[in-house]
Amino acid sequence: MTSDAVRAATLVRALHAGIDHDRRAAADVFTEDVRTWTPAMSTSSRSELMSELDRRDDAFSNLRLEASPLDVGGDFACAEWSVTMTHTGPLLVADGKVVDPTGVQITLHGITVAEFRGDRICSLRQYWDELSVFDQLGLLSG
Repeated sequence: MTSDAVRAATLVRALHAGIDHDRRAAADVFTEDVRTWTPAMSTSSRSELMSELDRRDDAFSNLRLEASPLDVGGDFACAEWSVTMTHTGPLLVADGKVVDPTGVQITLHGITVAEFRGDRICSLRQYWDELSVFDQLGLLSG
């Protein structure tokens, strides 16, 4: 049986794998049939997840992740996190509009809930406020 501490460490490794586009780490922490959901994507397999990670745009750089695992038992792990990043590339928004790079540094706060099968993540859900990104970039004032 996998301990809560090991699950928490695996979840933090999975979060870093997503930020760093680390395919090897992702293969180690996710099951083949992992199901993921975030405000930005939904996948039903590790290969779909890897494809989504590969096609992410370059709107943001200098990404720094801070994650704090929360105490959750059973087959689940949970972490609160924040990502600080700089808007250095074109950002595609609704209706095909593109926001030119602003150079603004923003911080996004969120939470991730992971379900485990053995020592690997079989389901992952992330929650964050997408509007906070637009607000920090000055796109909501008007």
